[in-house]
Amino acid sequence: MPVDIYNPANPSEVVGTFPTMSPDDVPAMMAAARAAKHEWAKVPQPERGKTVDAFLDGLQARTEDIATAITREMGKVICESRGKVNKALGEGRATTRRASAPIGEVLLSQKPGTVTYSTRRPRGVIVDINPWNFPFSTPIRKTIPALVYGNAIVLKPSIGTPGAAFIMQEVADQILPKGLFQIAYGSGNLGGALTSAQGVDAISFTGSVGIGRIVAQASAANLAKISLELGGKNPEILNDASDLEATLDQIYMAAFAVCGQRCTAISRVIVRRELEADVVAGLAKRAKAAKIGNGLDSATTIGPLMGEKARANVAGFVDRARAEGANVAAGGALVGQNGGYFYAPTILSAVTPDMEVARDEVFGPVLAVIAYDTADEALEICNDVEFGLAACLYSEQTPLVDRFIAEAESGIIHVNCGSFPEDHAPFVGVKNSSLGVGGSNGASTLHFFTQEHTVFQKGQV
Repeated sequence: MPVDIYNPANPSEVVGTFPTMSPDDVPAMMAAARAAKHEWAKVPQPERGKTVDAFLDGLQARTEDIATAITREMGKVICESRGKVNKALGEGRATTRRASAPIGEVLLSQKPGTVTYSTRRPRGVIVDINPWNFPFSTPIRKTIPALVYGNAIVLKPSIGTPGAAFIMQEVADQILPKGLFQIAYGSGNLGGALTSAQGVDAISFTGSVGIGRIVAQASAANLAKISLELGGKNPEILNDASDLEATLDQIYMAAFAVCGQRCTAISRVIVRRELEADVVAGLAKRAKAAKIGNGLDSATTIGPLMGEKARANVAGFVDRARAEGANVAAGGALVGQNGGYFYAPTILSAVTPDMEVARDEVFGPVLAVIAYDTADEALEICNDVEFGLAACLYSEQTPLVDRFIAEAESGIIHVNCGSFPEDHAPFVGVKNSSLGVGGSNGASTLHFFTQEHTVFQKGQV
């Protein structure tokens, strides 16, 4: 049954209609993927790399189509959508270059006349389940290493943001072998059928902690390798800064890009008490200056939330924070425009570490400011949450920087910069932000998308 997709900036506008699949279609998809991966794995890696590069070139030519689809489906400001498409393609090209590096190692054998070494083979069929907030970046992070290392991939886009994935399928059909890249689009029961299907060798999932636990349980059916990229409650410790205005610009952008709807968004500013008033005033000034509107409007700096449920969730967090004693320095209100799902970028002050808004993931345009007196207190607040994805520190005090790098309970650690990862670097989390080897960027892609083998080779007797 086809699904209509609506514009969150103008919910009466249908921006696309897409065909869905059912769980009954999964066995045929898996059979096609397994057949394709057997032939693809025989292709020498340099040749696979050339084909994957051609796939990336084809996607590059569709940049504007992909960016427009993202903005129309989930509201992201168009300049952000274009930037994310280009960044994703840059990550993909970094992966294809890295895939030509040597793998395995030669070991000193314990037996005369024997050569002992390790090597790696493609893992097989990868199931990739994606979130709605990065409907191109996240699939690219998983698709490109899967392909370049010799696997087939079945990609499930979010039910709400399928446009980019269908464009990927159009390009793949022109360049890649049949069955190597397939889209599985449908409701939640389709995801369950994919993760438990016979013949799945690995599952990569990005989304909420709750759904991640369900995926982890489903992976046991095949003892499939699993990679979960989950939520975050990311802190920014602001101890000192030689240029406070520039620092606040970076913090604001790290908090409110994608309307705060990204797992690495800064949601807590843990600030030295002497700076608290200036930091609250500076962030509030920036929030009040935001241009709220349709993401396709070039003047817009912050678009809508994904839907009414998302906006109600954000409003509930702010209302409960007020009830707990937080002050609203900016925002804290719904914004009406064509019935769109807008919420004003919000700065909360007088927040304490025990408040709900300081501990749970809001996933929206809300930034909580928490004051501290000592470095011990700052690090305790930083780490005292269930998540451990990204953490940031602004300081020119070398002992504090060294301690933060050693003690911050986060997979991604930033010092004197915002929470934006680079193209070639591992994307990893700890605690409830991740499970399994990271499946995107860095050397972890090799470990997830290939299987290690040990070879003992003896000459003829």
